[in-house]
Amino acid sequence: MNAHLVERQFAKIGARALVRNDTRRNTETGVRIDIGHDMEGEFFDIAVDRGATAGLAVVDTQPRLRHLLLLSRQDDDKHKFLCGHDERHWFVAAVPERLPVSTVRTAFEALKPDSVRYLQDHVHRVKPRKRNRRRNEAFIRQGEWFFVSAPIWFRVNEKLILRNEPIRRGTGKPHICEELIREGGELVYVSTQHPEGLTAPQYRRLISRQPKLRNLQWVTQRRNPQVFVRGKIRHADHKKIVLPDWHQVLMNTETQSVAMRHVAFID
Repeated sequence: MNAHLVERQFAKIGARALVRNDTRRNTETGVRIDIGHDMEGEFFDIAVDRGATAGLAVVDTQPRLRHLLLLSRQDDDKHKFLCGHDERHWFVAAVPERLPVSTVRTAFEALKPDSVRYLQDHVHRVKPRKRNRRRNEAFIRQGEWFFVSAPIWFRVNEKLILRNEPIRRGTGKPHICEELIREGGELVYVSTQHPEGLTAPQYRRLISRQPKLRNLQWVTQRRNPQVFVRGKIRHADHKKIVLPDWHQVLMNTETQSVAMRHVAFID
């Protein structure tokens, strides 16, 4: 691995990168990628395990788009990461292995949910030059969330509308939705110690073993529900969008990637 060569490739898209040895020796992952901050601003902090055989290479660079595709080799495993600039900040997204990806543009496509790509390719027939814009005929995107027109079967129940409701992936910064409806999904118990949520059986087992944890500020939420939103969608790192009609919310496919465990940064 030539660290300086990788850093020069990042410079081509206007980004700073620091490739360094990871003293924590996280041999399970081999590499860890985060967005760091210093006196000069943001930079890509890429920590490679000193005890692993991980190798890094930039396989595609698109300076005009300010994006590149980074490949990590860990023994016999290969993982890819889309690194770039989205509106106001640099980001890194693990690319799912479900589709062949060799360029920045194919990485964009792999990160789109299947239903989004179907609308893009077969319903609205979006022109290639428009497919990776944040707004086109098929979808509107804000960060990792895609918003598509609600299906014809969707009916609004006014009693279920939540106001200024957050949506988030994991412990990332929330996107605040002016109006939101959740349907279906799995009931989970969420606390500061368990931000990803516990199912009802998991929660009961935990409390039976450690009764004092019952005093945590638990809230019930729905995991993987169908989510519909309308109105203003706000996020600290993105431009506000306004949806005059109801739209379904779909998350990008990054969580389907094995490489997700390599990414420290969460939007």
